[in-house]
Parts: sequence; structure tokens; C-alpha cells
Amino acid sequence: QVQLEESGGGSVQTGGSLRLSCTVSPSIHDAVCMGWFRQAPGKEREGVASIDVGFGTTVYTDSVKGRFTLSRDNAANKVYLQMDTLGPEETAMYHCAAATIRKGSWRGCVPTSEIYNYWGQGTQVTVSS
Repeated sequence: QVQLEESGGGSVQTGGSLRLSCTVSPSIHDAVCMGWFRQAPGKEREGVASIDVGFGTTVYTDSVKGRFTLSRDNAANKVYLQMDTLGPEETAMYHCAAATIRKGSWRGCVPTSEIYNYWGQGTQVTVSS
């Protein structure tokens, strides 16, 4: 059983930055892939970024490329999402997710919700104009 706890959300103005953290229990090595997702009220959940726990390779959705950076600290059992140049349209609840198995539909560590089997409660990010 994997537990995920997000932190680091808050309120910033347009153009500001936030760093989200996700702590993985008991160990990040229980996962093969970690992802971040966001969901705004009335909208579908959107995959933001993913990172392969072993290789460290990352995938980003197009809208955040060049502004968001996903990293991991395996010794600390944490993943971090550095978010820069935030815009109001990015106001949402941000969730950390873990994939601990490679399902039959596995096509790699990507920010697609169906490959993840554990989810955190989320941390709120609010960007004001």
C-alpha cells in the first residue's frame, strides 16, 4: 500500500512560482512512475508531468513545457514539481499519483491517469490575475 502526501500549494499572482512536493510512503521505490495531475472545478483532470522513478526521464504536457520542472529525490522519497510563470488558468487542485505496476496497456511513464493506481488528496494552487 502506497500513500502519497502533497504539499506546497498556495496562492500566487500571475507570473509567480510555486514548488509542489509529494512524499511517498513507505518508499518511492514501490513505484515505477510518478505523475502530477490537476483538476479545476467543472473541468476534467489533466495530466501535467510524469517521471520514471528509476531512470528519471520526464514527460510534460505541452502547455507546461519550459515552465514546469519535475524532479525526484529517491533518498528522501519525494518528487517535486517546480512551477514557474504561472497563469490564472492553472488554478486547480494538484494531485500526485503513483504507478506501482505496469498494466497491460503500459506504454511508458506518461501523465495519463489510467496507468496510476495510487493518488494523493491534492494541494490547491490558486493563481490570481
